[in-house]
Amino acid sequence: MQREYRPLGRPRHDKQAKPTKAMILDVATQLFLEQGYQVVSMDDVAKKCGVTKATVYYYYATKADLFTDAMIQMMIRIRKRIDEILSAGKPLKERLLEIAKAHLEATINIDLNAFMKEPQNFLSDEQLQQIKETEEKMYEVLEQALKDAMEKGEISQGSSRLGAHAFVAMLTIGNYKDAGGQPIFPSLDEMAEQIVNFYWNGLGN
Repeated sequence: MQREYRPLGRPRHDKQAKPTKAMILDVATQLFLEQGYQVVSMDDVAKKCGVTKATVYYYYATKADLFTDAMIQMMIRIRKRIDEILSAGKPLKERLLEIAKAHLEATINIDLNAFMKEPQNFLSDEQLQQIKETEEKMYEVLEQALKDAMEKGEISQGSSRLGAHAFVAMLTIGNYKDAGGQPIFPSLDEMAEQIVNFYWNGLGN
């Protein structure tokens, strides 16, 4: 039976009641990912949550505040999920493949570069810095795993920081579609395997 990979960063969906702020944050994250920053309004979030717009403003003074917290919490979830995968007692290549599949599944319909670039003109320098610092912490988990693999001789010595950033950068290639809307490879699994193999050959050399 083929294993299902839980997408990175997406909030868990369950039927248990959540605190209002957590519900607003989860719904906002989903809407931002699906529609982008400019399209989503505070009213959209309120309607989707089944609460008044005043309730959303009670927790978040501006849409920029809501977006910032949504991105930070999403990245915290991604870091935890990556840490879970990397903590498994498997060869590094197998763990990287699992991360790749989860990442590609979570971002299959998202242009990540455009998604993160769009709100930059609407966020304060402080908000952008908060997001950047949280993003860096995601890379630190992967960077440490690469350091450990280097010490064990599983991969060649090199810059673990460059290796971590290069791996994530290569994953964004998996979202590429040509002018006809076709991906590079026909299936998510094949895309993940090809990316990891290409990356792994670079580490080996």
